[in-house]
Amino acid sequence: MYQVSRWSAISTQTVLVAWSVIVIFPMLWMVYSSFKTDQELFFSPWSPPAELQWDNFERAWNKAHVGEYLLNTLIVVIPALLLTLILSAMAAYVLARFRFVGNRLLFYLFLSGMLFPVFLALVPLFSLVNQLGMLNTFHGLILVYVAYSLPFTIFFLTGFFKTLPTELEESAIIDGANPFQVFFKVMLPMASPGLISMGIFNFLGMWNQYVLPLVLISDESKYMLSQGLAFMLFKQFYENDWSALFAALTIIMIPSLIVYITFQRQIQSGITTGALKG
Repeated sequence: MYQVSRWSAISTQTVLVAWSVIVIFPMLWMVYSSFKTDQELFFSPWSPPAELQWDNFERAWNKAHVGEYLLNTLIVVIPALLLTLILSAMAAYVLARFRFVGNRLLFYLFLSGMLFPVFLALVPLFSLVNQLGMLNTFHGLILVYVAYSLPFTIFFLTGFFKTLPTELEESAIIDGANPFQVFFKVMLPMASPGLISMGIFNFLGMWNQYVLPLVLISDESKYMLSQGLAFMLFKQFYENDWSALFAALTIIMIPSLIVYITFQRQIQSGITTGALKG
């Protein structure tokens, strides 16, 4: 039995190491390729750069407008993320802690939003946003991001709020706190692991979103990062500045990587709590 368990552990670790190499190597290759010249990219793709080409990043930032695309993305993602978290937390708290007629119906109504693929809604979504006069606007894209992020976030946070102890909540009510004070001063801080987990999950989804901006944003000056990258790739067939494209990819990867590394403990804590007690 001990021998079987040992070999099982070795096999599992071997698979995990192999998977880590498969995932990490392309990112490392992309990073050191961003410091190469175009000639080195084509004739010695696997070797390290002979000399670090920092001007690749300058061209990507200025000439390829990555800085502009990055700013546009932050303008949309940060408000959309904050709105998603606060609205989802409020809805999830009510669904998890209060019993009223239609509670389950409302919960399943939110849940049904997870079953609706975004591709099926593109035509009516375009028509609706156009009628509201929000095409090619940041606030229109923010509202759409929030709408598509709410169902799963509410589903997850509802289960998370159910795991929180009721003692502090009851003590605050006895001390005279109103429902808003109980939520914002007691329950919301206790739910921070779940909020951080959902924050990272939604941040990565919004950061890498391509279909929605492609449909709702056609003004080049308002392109998101995903659109900007696709536009850059299209131009490379004529400009042949592949080193700047690799530099742009590296710039775009850094923010999401920093966020994940910074909050990885909270992400694991939040997901584990929801999985074990939800």
